[in-house]
Amino acid sequence: MDQPRPFFVRYPVFASTIVLAIIGGVLALTGLEEAARWIISIFALAIAAKESVGMVRSILKGSWGIDVLAVTAIIATVLVGEYWASIIIVLMFTGGESLEDYAESRAKRELTSLLDNTPQIAHREVYSSAGAEKGALFATKDCPVAELNIGDVVVVKPGELIPVDGILLTPEATLDESSLTGESIPVERVKGDAVISGSVNGSAVFRMEVTALAADSQYQRIVELVKEASESKAPFVRLADRYAVPFTIVAYVLAITAWILSGNPTHFAEVLVVATPCPLIIAAPVAFIAGMSRAARHGIIVKNGGTLEKLARIKTVAFDKTGTLTHGQPVLSKVKTAPGIEEDELVRLAAIAEQYSAHTLAHSIVVGAQQRGLTVEPCTDVTETTAAGLTATIEGKKVVVGKYSFIAEQDPNAVRVEITAGELAVYVAIDGKFAGALLLRDELRADAPDTLQWLSALGVRHTLMLTGDGQVTAEHVARELGVTNVRAECLPLDKVRAVEAVTDRPVMMVGDGVNDAPVLAAADVGVAMGARGSTAASESADVVIMKDDLHRVARSIEIGQQTIRIALQSIWIGISLSLILMVLATFGLIPAVVGAGFQEVIDVIAILNALRALGTSRWLVKLHLAPRSLQPQQSSV
Repeated sequence: MDQPRPFFVRYPVFASTIVLAIIGGVLALTGLEEAARWIISIFALAIAAKESVGMVRSILKGSWGIDVLAVTAIIATVLVGEYWASIIIVLMFTGGESLEDYAESRAKRELTSLLDNTPQIAHREVYSSAGAEKGALFATKDCPVAELNIGDVVVVKPGELIPVDGILLTPEATLDESSLTGESIPVERVKGDAVISGSVNGSAVFRMEVTALAADSQYQRIVELVKEASESKAPFVRLADRYAVPFTIVAYVLAITAWILSGNPTHFAEVLVVATPCPLIIAAPVAFIAGMSRAARHGIIVKNGGTLEKLARIKTVAFDKTGTLTHGQPVLSKVKTAPGIEEDELVRLAAIAEQYSAHTLAHSIVVGAQQRGLTVEPCTDVTETTAAGLTATIEGKKVVVGKYSFIAEQDPNAVRVEITAGELAVYVAIDGKFAGALLLRDELRADAPDTLQWLSALGVRHTLMLTGDGQVTAEHVARELGVTNVRAECLPLDKVRAVEAVTDRPVMMVGDGVNDAPVLAAADVGVAMGARGSTAASESADVVIMKDDLHRVARSIEIGQQTIRIALQSIWIGISLSLILMVLATFGLIPAVVGAGFQEVIDVIAILNALRALGTSRWLVKLHLAPRSLQPQQSSV
């Protein structure tokens, strides 16, 4: 990991301003007032010249912002001899920018790189002359994924990521495609089926033929989608920039008026002195840093101040289903037994057999038995049949667990159980007789209903669910939660297009998997459930929820709304008090030195008010929008 750069290297202008201010102070205290004035004035004008370059470029592009007001104020204070005011303006301006950069960088350090989980090595089959003598024409040789060519045969071991897109050559394989499609239940593929990169192999080795180069495979396309979506985002206008130009115009009008009324150019300068933009320059960044710190205390990482502004105005929230609105891990929900078989006995025997399988559903069955208080003891003679099931000897009984077709081989009279949307059945036979079935489903998160109601109370008008699941399952979940719109069977690009089509913006997207990374980058605000989410999702998101709590999605919007409200209060406090001083200065009632002193008082007031966004004070007004009377209910999908 790269070592953080020293403060002076990372923020040279801000650091230099502090050093020059200290040197000027020492010179003034030692009687060298004139030297202090020259050093600080020259430095302030140099900074103004430097900022003027960026200011002119922005103006030529049609963008007017806080830089105009800052440069004007620095030059004006130097010209009227208020060099201490000029160095304070420089300090506020460079400090505000540095604060924003520091907070954003610190938030990003909590995350890892996008490509951490990208497959790097593949096991390619190569001709082996030595093996040919023993009857084995091919052996596997590790090679970089980028070196694979179309038509190569690759071996994928249990638990490994599929390195590139291809076609299955082995009779059967069980794949976990949840990171790509969002579907939590493993899928079965047979010979000739397409397999996609980024999927996770189950418990058996399989062979596949490469059909796409690494750069053209699904996982790499997701990475490229993230980059494209991030680059296509429109630049966001800083909060203070929206007030800078009107405030500057008013200041100039009052200053010129003062000059005309008095005939004295000194009054022009006196008005500009009290018009220094420190409340605009520093109040909003301080409020944003405070709001981001408050969010962090709630386990919410907000990457920058612009995101807080967007959070405050969210009108549409889109959700991934699996792992976001649901737990993302199938659980044992129902038990169907044949006559004479007890539920707990069926679950116990199935769990004892399944404890030796690496299949995702096997783990769910074992956990289901433990939650029922059943003892999962060791057993012997366990044999697993790839993509079908397993057979075990338990307490002298032959127990077979797996697909319906596998159980039907044991007992042709086996009965298919009726399942609903989102359910999956695992069948069991005991001593050659059908014994029943275990039904598994992905349960709704208990905090999902509350979160959706809280979002509505916060002013969110539309909710949207984007999922790789089938239409029937998706609509069932939407009905359970009251989601207003559903898009099912979505691939990553489909999700991006769905978000781009939303008209009531800003739009927030909440997800947690690799398949969500592109749409998180494309949304106005992408939120990654980072406690269980992928690196790709976290890196491409604007907000990362570090704790597995959906309520924090609504909390982030509430914090954004409160932060912006306090930032606007701070800005308007500064503007209002400055306008009062400017009017007084227009009539010659405030000398330049006194005006500079008053302006610093305004700065302090604006900053102290902005710090209220930390939310630690008892007198901070709270919105109390979270539903308090709602009792979360465990529902299923």
